[in-house]
Amino acid sequence: MTTIIPLTQRVAWQALEAHYVKVQELHLRQLFADDPTRGERMTIEAIGIYFDYSKHRITDETLTLLLQLAAESGLRSRIDAMFRGDKINVTEKRAVLHIALRAPKGQTIVVDGEDVVPGVHAVLDKMADCSTQVRSGEWKGYTGKRIRNIVNIGIGGSDLGPVMAYEALRHYSQRDLTFRFISNIDGTDFIEATRDLDAEETLFIIASKTFTTLETMTNAHTARDWLLKTLKHPDAVARHFVAVSTNVEAVAQFGIDTANMFEFWDWVGGRYSMDSAIGLSTMIAIGSEAFRAMLDGFHQMDEHFRTAPFHRNLPVLMGLLVLWYNNFFDVQTMAVLPYEHYLKRLSAYLQQLTMESNGKHVTQDGTEVVYQTGPIYWGEPGTNGQHSFYQLIHQGTKLIPCDFIGFTQPLNPLGHHHDLLLANMFAQAEALAFGKTPQEVQAESIPAWLVPHQTFEGNRPSSTILLERLTPAALGKLVALYEHSVFTQGAIWDIDSFDQWGVELGKALAARIIPELETEDKNRLKHDSSTNTLIRHYRKARF
Repeated sequence: MTTIIPLTQRVAWQALEAHYVKVQELHLRQLFADDPTRGERMTIEAIGIYFDYSKHRITDETLTLLLQLAAESGLRSRIDAMFRGDKINVTEKRAVLHIALRAPKGQTIVVDGEDVVPGVHAVLDKMADCSTQVRSGEWKGYTGKRIRNIVNIGIGGSDLGPVMAYEALRHYSQRDLTFRFISNIDGTDFIEATRDLDAEETLFIIASKTFTTLETMTNAHTARDWLLKTLKHPDAVARHFVAVSTNVEAVAQFGIDTANMFEFWDWVGGRYSMDSAIGLSTMIAIGSEAFRAMLDGFHQMDEHFRTAPFHRNLPVLMGLLVLWYNNFFDVQTMAVLPYEHYLKRLSAYLQQLTMESNGKHVTQDGTEVVYQTGPIYWGEPGTNGQHSFYQLIHQGTKLIPCDFIGFTQPLNPLGHHHDLLLANMFAQAEALAFGKTPQEVQAESIPAWLVPHQTFEGNRPSSTILLERLTPAALGKLVALYEHSVFTQGAIWDIDSFDQWGVELGKALAARIIPELETEDKNRLKHDSSTNTLIRHYRKARF
Protein backbone atom coordinates (compact mmCIF):
# COMPACT_ATOMS: atom_id res chain seq x y z
CA MET A 1 0.00 0.00 0.00
CA THR A 2 1.40 3.39 -1.04
CA THR A 3 1.90 5.86 1.77
CA ILE A 4 0.51 9.29 0.90
CA ILE A 5 2.62 12.09 2.31
CA PRO A 6 0.36 14.78 3.79
CA LEU A 7 0.30 17.95 1.69
CA THR A 8 2.07 20.20 4.19
CA GLN A 9 4.87 17.64 4.65
CA ARG A 10 5.74 17.42 0.97
CA VAL A 11 9.15 18.76 -0.04
CA ALA A 12 7.72 21.31 -2.48
CA TRP A 13 5.17 22.62 0.03
CA GLN A 14 7.85 23.26 2.63
CA ALA A 15 10.07 24.85 -0.01
CA LEU A 16 7.16 27.11 -0.98
CA GLU A 17 6.71 28.17 2.64
CA ALA A 18 10.36 29.23 2.80
CA HIS A 19 10.14 30.83 -0.64
CA TYR A 20 7.03 32.82 0.34
CA VAL A 21 8.94 34.47 3.18
CA LYS A 22 11.51 35.71 0.65
CA VAL A 23 9.09 36.97 -2.01
CA GLN A 24 6.02 38.14 -0.10
CA GLU A 25 7.18 41.77 -0.10
CA LEU A 26 8.38 41.82 -3.71
CA HIS A 27 6.48 44.41 -5.74
CA LEU A 28 5.34 43.91 -9.30
CA ARG A 29 6.94 47.25 -10.16
CA GLN A 30 10.32 45.77 -9.25
CA LEU A 31 9.67 42.42 -10.92
CA PHE A 32 8.86 44.15 -14.22
CA ALA A 33 11.79 46.58 -13.87
CA ASP A 34 14.19 43.68 -13.32
CA ASP A 35 12.85 41.74 -16.33
CA PRO A 36 11.79 43.91 -19.30
CA THR A 37 10.57 40.79 -21.14
CA ARG A 38 8.35 39.57 -18.30
CA GLY A 39 5.11 40.69 -19.98
CA GLU A 40 5.98 38.70 -23.10
CA ARG A 41 7.60 35.73 -21.41
CA MET A 42 4.94 34.92 -18.83
CA THR A 43 2.20 34.20 -21.33
CA ILE A 44 0.68 31.13 -22.93
CA GLU A 45 -1.18 31.00 -26.23
CA ALA A 46 -3.07 27.79 -26.88
CA ILE A 47 -6.32 26.66 -28.56
CA GLY A 48 -7.32 30.25 -29.29
CA ILE A 49 -6.73 31.58 -25.77
CA TYR A 50 -4.07 34.12 -24.85
CA PHE A 51 -3.26 33.88 -21.14
CA ASP A 52 -1.11 36.58 -19.52
CA TYR A 53 0.00 35.66 -16.00
CA SER A 54 2.87 38.14 -15.77
CA LYS A 55 1.02 40.39 -13.29
CA HIS A 56 1.16 37.78 -10.53
CA ARG A 57 3.38 38.00 -7.49
CA ILE A 58 5.55 35.14 -8.62
CA THR A 59 9.07 34.50 -9.84
CA ASP A 60 10.43 31.71 -12.00
CA GLU A 61 11.32 29.91 -8.78
CA THR A 62 7.70 30.21 -7.58
CA LEU A 63 6.49 28.50 -10.73
CA THR A 64 9.14 25.79 -10.48
CA LEU A 65 8.11 24.99 -6.91
CA LEU A 66 4.38 25.04 -7.70
CA LEU A 67 4.94 22.67 -10.61
CA GLN A 68 7.02 20.46 -8.34
CA LEU A 69 4.14 20.42 -5.85
CA ALA A 70 1.77 19.35 -8.62
CA ALA A 71 4.11 16.50 -9.49
CA GLU A 72 4.53 15.42 -5.86
CA SER A 73 0.75 15.51 -5.42
CA GLY A 74 0.19 13.06 -8.28
CA LEU A 75 -1.70 15.51 -10.49
CA ARG A 76 -0.73 13.64 -13.65
CA SER A 77 -2.05 10.32 -12.36
CA ARG A 78 -5.25 12.02 -11.15
CA ILE A 79 -5.83 13.51 -14.61
CA ASP A 80 -5.22 10.15 -16.25
CA ALA A 81 -7.59 8.46 -13.78
CA MET A 82 -10.40 10.90 -14.61
CA PHE A 83 -10.00 10.50 -18.37
CA ARG A 84 -9.79 6.73 -17.95
CA GLY A 85 -13.16 6.61 -16.20
CA ASP A 86 -11.86 5.55 -12.78
CA LYS A 87 -14.22 6.17 -9.88
CA ILE A 88 -12.41 9.21 -8.53
CA ASN A 89 -15.54 10.50 -6.77
CA VAL A 90 -14.61 8.33 -3.82
CA THR A 91 -17.48 9.11 -1.43
CA GLU A 92 -20.13 8.24 -4.01
CA LYS A 93 -18.05 5.57 -5.77
CA ARG A 94 -18.61 7.18 -9.17
CA ALA A 95 -16.59 8.00 -12.24
CA VAL A 96 -16.25 11.70 -13.10
CA LEU A 97 -16.80 11.95 -16.82
CA HIS A 98 -18.15 15.31 -17.88
CA ILE A 99 -15.32 15.05 -20.42
CA ALA A 100 -17.33 12.24 -22.09
CA LEU A 101 -20.19 14.65 -22.77
CA ARG A 102 -18.07 16.39 -25.39
CA ALA A 103 -16.08 13.42 -26.67
CA PRO A 104 -16.31 13.10 -30.46
CA LYS A 105 -17.90 10.10 -32.10
CA GLY A 106 -15.45 7.25 -32.34
CA GLN A 107 -13.65 8.00 -29.10
CA THR A 108 -13.89 5.24 -26.49
CA ILE A 109 -14.45 5.93 -22.78
CA VAL A 110 -15.34 2.85 -20.75
CA VAL A 111 -17.25 2.87 -17.46
CA ASP A 112 -18.03 -0.46 -15.78
CA GLY A 113 -17.22 -2.29 -19.00
CA GLU A 114 -19.41 -0.10 -21.24
CA ASP A 115 -18.30 2.49 -23.79
CA VAL A 116 -20.39 5.52 -22.82
CA VAL A 117 -19.67 7.68 -25.88
CA PRO A 118 -22.33 6.13 -28.17
CA GLY A 119 -24.97 6.77 -25.49
CA VAL A 120 -23.87 10.39 -25.19
CA HIS A 121 -24.27 10.91 -28.93
CA ALA A 122 -27.62 9.14 -28.99
CA VAL A 123 -28.91 11.69 -26.46
CA LEU A 124 -27.35 14.57 -28.43
CA ASP A 125 -29.11 13.35 -31.59
CA LYS A 126 -32.41 13.11 -29.71
CA MET A 127 -31.89 16.64 -28.36
CA ALA A 128 -31.12 17.86 -31.87
CA ASP A 129 -34.37 16.39 -33.19
CA CYS A 130 -36.38 18.10 -30.43
CA SER A 131 -34.52 21.34 -30.97
CA THR A 132 -35.16 21.30 -34.72
CA GLN A 133 -38.86 20.62 -34.23
CA VAL A 134 -39.28 23.51 -31.79
CA ARG A 135 -37.15 25.98 -33.77
CA SER A 136 -38.91 25.20 -37.06
CA GLY A 137 -42.42 25.40 -35.61
CA GLU A 138 -43.05 21.72 -36.30
CA TRP A 139 -43.61 21.06 -32.57
CA LYS A 140 -47.15 22.15 -31.91
CA GLY A 141 -48.89 22.59 -28.61
CA TYR A 142 -52.11 20.85 -27.60
CA THR A 143 -54.30 23.33 -29.48
CA GLY A 144 -52.18 23.29 -32.64
CA LYS A 145 -50.29 26.52 -32.00
CA ARG A 146 -46.52 26.49 -32.46
CA ILE A 147 -44.28 26.70 -29.41
CA ARG A 148 -42.84 30.16 -28.90
CA ASN A 149 -41.88 30.09 -25.20
CA ILE A 150 -39.42 27.69 -23.57
CA VAL A 151 -39.27 27.63 -19.77
CA ASN A 152 -36.49 25.65 -18.07
CA ILE A 153 -37.31 24.53 -14.53
CA GLY A 154 -34.35 23.30 -12.51
CA ILE A 155 -32.05 24.36 -9.69
CA GLY A 156 -28.31 24.40 -9.08
CA GLY A 157 -26.47 23.02 -12.08
CA SER A 158 -29.79 22.36 -13.81
CA ASP A 159 -30.43 26.11 -13.80
CA LEU A 160 -27.15 28.01 -13.49
CA GLY A 161 -25.59 26.33 -16.52
CA PRO A 162 -28.55 26.82 -18.88
CA VAL A 163 -29.10 30.42 -17.72
CA MET A 164 -25.44 31.33 -18.10
CA ALA A 165 -25.15 29.65 -21.50
CA TYR A 166 -28.32 31.28 -22.82
CA GLU A 167 -27.19 34.73 -21.75
CA ALA A 168 -23.65 34.13 -23.01
CA LEU A 169 -24.84 32.94 -26.42
CA ARG A 170 -27.92 35.11 -26.80
CA HIS A 171 -26.29 36.69 -29.86
CA TYR A 172 -26.75 33.35 -31.62
CA SER A 173 -30.25 32.59 -30.32
CA GLN A 174 -33.42 32.35 -32.37
CA ARG A 175 -35.07 35.67 -31.61
CA ASP A 176 -38.69 34.69 -32.25
CA LEU A 177 -38.46 32.32 -29.28
CA THR A 178 -38.69 33.46 -25.66
CA PHE A 179 -36.62 31.73 -22.97
CA ARG A 180 -37.30 31.87 -19.25
CA PHE A 181 -35.68 30.07 -16.32
CA ILE A 182 -37.30 29.16 -13.01
CA SER A 183 -35.29 27.83 -10.08
CA ASN A 184 -36.26 29.53 -6.84
CA ILE A 185 -38.95 27.91 -4.73
CA ASP A 186 -40.07 31.45 -3.93
CA GLY A 187 -43.38 31.73 -5.80
CA THR A 188 -42.36 35.11 -7.18
CA ASP A 189 -39.88 33.42 -9.50
CA PHE A 190 -42.63 31.36 -11.13
CA ILE A 191 -45.16 34.19 -11.26
CA GLU A 192 -42.80 36.66 -12.91
CA ALA A 193 -41.42 34.09 -15.38
CA THR A 194 -44.88 33.10 -16.66
CA ARG A 195 -46.88 36.32 -16.19
CA ASP A 196 -46.90 37.32 -19.87
CA LEU A 197 -46.76 33.85 -21.46
CA ASP A 198 -49.51 32.10 -23.41
CA ALA A 199 -49.95 28.53 -22.13
CA GLU A 200 -50.87 27.33 -25.62
CA GLU A 201 -47.43 28.39 -26.88
CA THR A 202 -45.28 27.35 -23.90
CA LEU A 203 -43.01 24.31 -23.50
CA PHE A 204 -41.59 23.46 -20.07
CA ILE A 205 -38.32 21.58 -19.63
CA ILE A 206 -38.24 19.88 -16.22
CA ALA A 207 -34.61 19.20 -15.33
CA SER A 208 -34.19 16.84 -12.40
CA LYS A 209 -32.13 13.65 -12.53
CA THR A 210 -34.25 11.88 -9.91
CA PHE A 211 -37.47 13.82 -10.63
CA THR A 212 -37.74 14.31 -6.87
CA THR A 213 -35.79 17.56 -6.28
CA LEU A 214 -38.00 19.57 -3.92
CA GLU A 215 -37.65 23.00 -5.54
CA THR A 216 -37.79 21.73 -9.10
CA MET A 217 -40.76 19.43 -8.61
CA THR A 218 -42.70 22.03 -6.63
CA ASN A 219 -42.27 24.44 -9.54
CA ALA A 220 -43.02 21.66 -12.04
CA HIS A 221 -46.37 20.83 -10.42
CA THR A 222 -47.20 24.54 -10.28
CA ALA A 223 -46.38 24.75 -13.99
CA ARG A 224 -48.70 21.85 -14.75
CA ASP A 225 -51.50 23.49 -12.76
CA TRP A 226 -50.82 26.77 -14.60
CA LEU A 227 -51.01 25.03 -17.97
CA LEU A 228 -54.16 23.04 -17.20
CA LYS A 229 -55.93 26.14 -15.93
CA THR A 230 -55.98 27.22 -19.58
CA LEU A 231 -55.85 23.94 -21.54
CA LYS A 232 -58.05 21.93 -19.14
CA HIS A 233 -57.30 18.41 -20.40
CA PRO A 234 -54.50 16.28 -18.79
CA ASP A 235 -53.45 15.11 -22.27
CA ALA A 236 -52.12 18.64 -22.86
CA VAL A 237 -49.23 17.95 -20.49
CA ALA A 238 -47.54 15.62 -22.99
CA ARG A 239 -47.38 18.37 -25.63
CA HIS A 240 -46.10 21.07 -23.29
CA PHE A 241 -43.61 19.28 -21.04
CA VAL A 242 -40.37 17.40 -21.61
CA ALA A 243 -38.06 15.96 -18.96
CA VAL A 244 -34.33 15.74 -18.40
CA SER A 245 -34.23 12.84 -15.98
CA THR A 246 -33.49 9.17 -15.39
CA ASN A 247 -36.68 8.35 -13.46
CA VAL A 248 -38.95 6.91 -16.15
CA GLU A 249 -41.75 5.98 -13.75
CA ALA A 250 -42.00 9.41 -12.13
CA VAL A 251 -41.80 11.19 -15.49
CA ALA A 252 -44.66 9.09 -16.86
CA GLN A 253 -46.73 9.58 -13.73
CA PHE A 254 -46.34 13.34 -14.12
CA GLY A 255 -47.93 13.05 -17.57
CA ILE A 256 -44.84 13.52 -19.72
CA ASP A 257 -44.41 11.24 -22.71
CA THR A 258 -41.28 9.22 -21.88
CA ALA A 259 -40.31 9.48 -25.55
CA ASN A 260 -39.61 13.10 -24.64
CA MET A 261 -37.36 12.23 -21.71
CA PHE A 262 -33.67 13.00 -22.13
CA GLU A 263 -31.17 10.90 -20.22
CA PHE A 264 -28.02 11.78 -18.37
CA TRP A 265 -25.82 9.74 -16.10
CA ASP A 266 -24.62 9.46 -12.52
CA TRP A 267 -21.05 10.12 -13.67
CA VAL A 268 -22.11 13.70 -14.50
CA GLY A 269 -22.32 16.05 -11.54
CA GLY A 270 -24.95 18.78 -11.70
CA ARG A 271 -22.43 21.62 -11.81
CA TYR A 272 -20.65 19.88 -14.70
CA SER A 273 -23.78 19.15 -16.73
CA MET A 274 -24.49 22.21 -18.90
CA ASP A 275 -23.21 20.33 -21.96
CA SER A 276 -25.43 17.30 -21.29
CA ALA A 277 -29.21 17.04 -21.81
CA ILE A 278 -29.40 19.73 -19.12
CA GLY A 279 -28.39 22.03 -21.97
CA LEU A 280 -31.55 21.26 -23.99
CA SER A 281 -32.78 24.85 -23.62
CA THR A 282 -29.39 26.06 -24.85
CA MET A 283 -29.61 23.83 -27.92
CA ILE A 284 -33.13 25.03 -28.68
CA ALA A 285 -31.93 28.62 -28.39
CA ILE A 286 -28.82 28.38 -30.59
CA GLY A 287 -29.45 25.25 -32.66
CA SER A 288 -27.76 21.88 -32.68
CA GLU A 289 -24.86 22.95 -34.92
CA ALA A 290 -23.84 25.78 -32.60
CA PHE A 291 -24.32 23.53 -29.55
CA ARG A 292 -21.96 20.97 -31.08
CA ALA A 293 -19.48 23.78 -31.74
CA MET A 294 -19.64 24.58 -28.01
CA LEU A 295 -18.97 20.91 -27.24
CA ASP A 296 -15.96 21.05 -29.54
CA GLY A 297 -14.65 24.02 -27.56
CA PHE A 298 -15.01 22.00 -24.37
CA HIS A 299 -13.21 19.06 -26.00
CA GLN A 300 -10.33 21.22 -27.22
CA MET A 301 -9.70 22.37 -23.64
CA ASP A 302 -10.06 18.79 -22.36
CA GLU A 303 -7.36 17.63 -24.74
CA HIS A 304 -5.12 20.59 -23.90
CA PHE A 305 -5.48 19.81 -20.19
CA ARG A 306 -4.81 16.11 -20.78
CA THR A 307 -1.78 16.49 -23.03
CA ALA A 308 -0.03 19.85 -22.53
CA PRO A 309 3.05 19.87 -20.30
CA PHE A 310 2.18 21.43 -16.98
CA HIS A 311 4.38 24.51 -17.46
CA ARG A 312 2.35 25.35 -20.61
CA ASN A 313 -1.00 24.02 -19.40
CA LEU A 314 -3.66 26.71 -18.99
CA PRO A 315 -5.89 25.07 -16.34
CA VAL A 316 -2.91 23.72 -14.38
CA LEU A 317 -1.23 27.13 -14.14
CA MET A 318 -4.52 28.81 -13.25
CA GLY A 319 -5.16 26.26 -10.52
CA LEU A 320 -1.62 26.56 -9.13
CA LEU A 321 -1.90 30.35 -8.97
CA VAL A 322 -5.13 30.03 -6.99
CA LEU A 323 -3.38 27.66 -4.60
CA TRP A 324 -0.41 30.04 -4.26
CA TYR A 325 -2.61 32.89 -3.06
CA ASN A 326 -5.09 30.77 -1.12
CA ASN A 327 -2.53 28.81 0.87
CA PHE A 328 0.43 31.16 1.21
CA PHE A 329 -0.98 34.70 1.03
CA ASP A 330 -4.13 33.68 2.96
CA VAL A 331 -6.32 35.15 0.22
CA GLN A 332 -10.01 34.49 0.82
CA THR A 333 -11.65 35.51 -2.46
CA MET A 334 -11.04 35.51 -6.22
CA ALA A 335 -12.76 37.94 -8.59
CA VAL A 336 -13.82 36.95 -12.11
CA LEU A 337 -14.31 40.07 -14.22
CA PRO A 338 -15.52 39.47 -17.79
CA TYR A 339 -15.40 42.51 -20.05
CA GLU A 340 -18.26 41.15 -22.14
CA HIS A 341 -21.87 41.92 -21.29
CA TYR A 342 -23.09 38.56 -22.57
CA LEU A 343 -21.04 36.90 -19.79
CA LYS A 344 -23.00 38.65 -17.06
CA ARG A 345 -23.98 35.33 -15.44
CA LEU A 346 -20.56 33.69 -15.71
CA SER A 347 -19.44 34.64 -12.20
CA ALA A 348 -22.66 33.24 -10.67
CA TYR A 349 -22.12 30.02 -12.61
CA LEU A 350 -18.52 29.77 -11.45
CA GLN A 351 -19.57 30.25 -7.83
CA GLN A 352 -21.25 26.85 -7.87
CA LEU A 353 -18.56 25.21 -9.97
CA THR A 354 -15.74 26.31 -7.69
CA MET A 355 -17.28 26.49 -4.23
CA GLU A 356 -19.49 23.40 -4.38
CA SER A 357 -16.54 21.47 -5.76
CA ASN A 358 -13.77 22.57 -3.41
CA GLY A 359 -15.60 23.79 -0.32
CA LYS A 360 -14.43 20.74 1.64
CA HIS A 361 -12.90 20.34 5.10
CA VAL A 362 -11.60 16.77 4.93
CA THR A 363 -9.31 14.90 2.57
CA GLN A 364 -10.50 11.95 0.50
CA ASP A 365 -9.78 9.55 3.36
CA GLY A 366 -11.76 11.68 5.84
CA THR A 367 -8.82 13.37 7.56
CA GLU A 368 -9.41 16.96 8.67
CA VAL A 369 -7.45 19.36 6.49
CA VAL A 370 -4.96 21.70 8.17
CA TYR A 371 -4.88 24.19 5.30
CA GLN A 372 -7.36 26.37 3.46
CA THR A 373 -9.37 24.94 0.57
CA GLY A 374 -11.88 26.48 -1.82
CA PRO A 375 -11.64 30.29 -1.97
CA ILE A 376 -14.78 32.35 -2.57
CA TYR A 377 -15.44 33.28 -6.21
CA TRP A 378 -17.44 36.33 -7.19
CA GLY A 379 -17.57 39.09 -9.77
CA GLU A 380 -19.54 41.18 -12.22
CA PRO A 381 -18.97 42.21 -15.82
CA GLY A 382 -16.91 45.31 -16.55
CA THR A 383 -17.16 48.21 -16.72
CA ASN A 384 -20.07 48.14 -14.26
CA GLY A 385 -17.92 46.71 -11.50
CA GLN A 386 -15.47 49.60 -11.83
CA HIS A 387 -18.17 51.89 -10.47
CA SER A 388 -19.04 49.44 -7.71
CA PHE A 389 -16.48 47.26 -5.92
CA TYR A 390 -13.18 48.01 -7.70
CA GLN A 391 -12.46 50.67 -5.08
CA LEU A 392 -11.92 47.94 -2.49
CA ILE A 393 -9.73 45.88 -4.84
CA HIS A 394 -7.53 48.90 -5.58
CA GLN A 395 -7.23 50.58 -2.18
CA GLY A 396 -8.80 48.25 0.36
CA THR A 397 -6.99 46.13 2.91
CA LYS A 398 -7.84 42.77 1.29
CA LEU A 399 -5.78 41.09 -1.41
CA ILE A 400 -8.12 39.90 -4.18
CA PRO A 401 -6.54 38.29 -7.26
CA CYS A 402 -8.58 38.93 -10.40
CA ASP A 403 -9.25 37.16 -13.68
CA PHE A 404 -9.91 39.65 -16.47
CA ILE A 405 -11.64 38.07 -19.47
CA GLY A 406 -11.94 39.91 -22.77
CA PHE A 407 -12.42 39.45 -26.51
CA THR A 408 -10.51 41.22 -29.24
CA GLN A 409 -13.52 41.41 -31.59
CA PRO A 410 -17.01 42.54 -30.51
CA LEU A 411 -20.14 40.67 -31.45
CA ASN A 412 -22.01 43.96 -31.74
CA PRO A 413 -19.71 46.62 -33.23
CA LEU A 414 -20.90 50.09 -32.26
CA GLY A 415 -18.68 53.10 -32.82
CA HIS A 416 -15.63 52.89 -30.60
CA HIS A 417 -17.44 51.19 -27.70
CA HIS A 418 -15.26 48.09 -27.87
CA ASP A 419 -12.02 50.07 -27.83
CA LEU A 420 -13.24 51.87 -24.73
CA LEU A 421 -14.25 48.57 -23.12
CA LEU A 422 -10.88 46.87 -23.69
CA ALA A 423 -8.97 50.03 -22.77
CA ASN A 424 -10.70 49.92 -19.40
CA MET A 425 -9.85 46.24 -18.93
CA PHE A 426 -6.16 46.71 -19.73
CA ALA A 427 -6.03 49.86 -17.59
CA GLN A 428 -7.56 48.15 -14.57
CA ALA A 429 -5.04 45.31 -14.70
CA GLU A 430 -2.21 47.84 -15.08
CA ALA A 431 -3.45 50.00 -12.22
CA LEU A 432 -3.89 47.02 -9.92
CA ALA A 433 -0.36 45.81 -10.64
CA PHE A 434 1.60 49.04 -10.54
CA GLY A 435 -0.54 51.48 -8.60
CA LYS A 436 0.50 55.08 -8.12
CA THR A 437 3.25 56.10 -5.75
CA PRO A 438 3.14 59.11 -3.40
CA GLN A 439 5.88 60.70 -5.50
CA GLU A 440 3.80 60.33 -8.65
CA VAL A 441 0.82 61.89 -6.91
CA GLN A 442 2.93 64.79 -5.57
CA ALA A 443 4.27 65.44 -9.08
CA GLU A 444 0.71 66.34 -10.09
CA SER A 445 0.71 69.23 -7.56
CA ILE A 446 -1.83 67.50 -5.35
CA PRO A 447 -2.11 69.09 -1.86
CA ALA A 448 -0.05 67.17 0.67
CA TRP A 449 -3.07 66.21 2.76
CA LEU A 450 -4.67 64.52 -0.28
CA VAL A 451 -1.62 62.52 -1.29
CA PRO A 452 -2.38 59.46 0.92
CA HIS A 453 -5.91 59.32 -0.45
CA GLN A 454 -4.76 59.33 -4.06
CA THR A 455 -1.91 56.86 -3.59
CA PHE A 456 -2.43 53.36 -4.96
CA GLU A 457 -0.28 50.68 -3.42
CA GLY A 458 -0.52 48.42 -6.45
CA ASN A 459 0.93 44.90 -6.26
CA ARG A 460 -2.58 43.52 -6.71
CA PRO A 461 -2.29 40.40 -8.90
CA SER A 462 -4.36 39.49 -11.94
CA SER A 463 -4.55 37.22 -14.97
CA THR A 464 -5.73 38.46 -18.34
CA ILE A 465 -7.53 35.98 -20.59
CA LEU A 466 -8.11 37.05 -24.19
CA LEU A 467 -10.04 35.27 -26.93
CA GLU A 468 -10.99 36.47 -30.40
CA ARG A 469 -14.80 36.38 -30.23
CA LEU A 470 -17.43 35.04 -27.86
CA THR A 471 -18.51 32.10 -29.99
CA PRO A 472 -20.13 28.87 -28.75
CA ALA A 473 -16.71 27.19 -29.01
CA ALA A 474 -15.09 29.99 -27.01
CA LEU A 475 -17.66 29.58 -24.24
CA GLY A 476 -16.94 25.86 -24.11
CA LYS A 477 -13.21 26.55 -23.79
CA LEU A 478 -13.74 29.05 -20.99
CA VAL A 479 -16.01 26.82 -18.92
CA ALA A 480 -13.71 23.81 -19.33
CA LEU A 481 -10.75 26.02 -18.39
CA TYR A 482 -12.32 26.70 -15.01
CA GLU A 483 -13.53 23.11 -14.61
CA HIS A 484 -10.01 21.79 -14.94
CA SER A 485 -8.51 24.56 -12.81
CA VAL A 486 -10.89 23.45 -10.04
CA PHE A 487 -9.80 19.84 -10.61
CA THR A 488 -6.14 20.85 -10.31
CA GLN A 489 -6.73 22.59 -6.99
CA GLY A 490 -8.75 19.71 -5.56
CA ALA A 491 -6.19 17.12 -6.63
CA ILE A 492 -3.39 18.93 -4.80
CA TRP A 493 -5.54 19.57 -1.70
CA ASP A 494 -6.43 15.84 -1.81
CA ILE A 495 -10.16 16.51 -1.50
CA ASP A 496 -13.12 15.06 -3.40
CA SER A 497 -14.14 17.86 -5.77
CA PHE A 498 -17.13 15.91 -7.07
CA ASP A 499 -19.42 15.29 -4.12
CA GLN A 500 -21.54 17.88 -2.29
CA TRP A 501 -22.66 16.48 1.03
CA GLY A 502 -22.73 20.00 2.45
CA VAL A 503 -26.00 20.76 0.66
CA GLU A 504 -27.79 17.73 2.08
CA LEU A 505 -28.16 18.66 5.75
CA GLY A 506 -30.23 21.76 5.07
CA LYS A 507 -32.48 19.76 2.72
CA ALA A 508 -33.09 17.13 5.39
CA LEU A 509 -33.93 19.71 8.06
CA ALA A 510 -36.22 21.60 5.66
CA ALA A 511 -38.16 18.39 4.99
CA ARG A 512 -38.70 18.08 8.73
CA ILE A 513 -39.76 21.71 9.18
CA ILE A 514 -42.18 21.94 6.22
CA PRO A 515 -45.07 20.05 7.90
CA GLU A 516 -44.44 22.00 11.10
CA LEU A 517 -45.08 25.24 9.21
CA GLU A 518 -48.14 24.02 7.36
CA THR A 519 -50.15 22.84 10.36
CA GLU A 520 -51.37 24.26 13.64
CA ASP A 521 -50.33 21.02 15.32
CA LYS A 522 -49.55 21.87 18.94
CA ASN A 523 -47.08 19.03 19.34
CA ARG A 524 -43.86 20.00 20.99
CA LEU A 525 -41.27 21.32 18.55
CA LYS A 526 -37.92 19.59 18.87
CA HIS A 527 -35.47 22.09 17.44
CA ASP A 528 -33.18 24.55 19.20
CA SER A 529 -34.84 27.47 21.00
CA SER A 530 -34.18 29.89 18.13
CA THR A 531 -35.66 27.65 15.42
CA ASN A 532 -38.64 26.72 17.63
CA THR A 533 -39.36 30.41 18.26
CA LEU A 534 -39.08 31.28 14.56
CA ILE A 535 -41.52 28.50 13.65
CA ARG A 536 -44.02 29.68 16.26
CA HIS A 537 -43.66 33.29 15.05
CA TYR A 538 -44.31 32.21 11.46
CA ARG A 539 -47.31 30.09 12.47
CA LYS A 540 -48.80 32.97 14.41
CA ALA A 541 -48.49 35.29 11.43
CA ARG A 542 -49.69 32.67 8.94
CA PHE A 543 -52.79 31.23 10.60
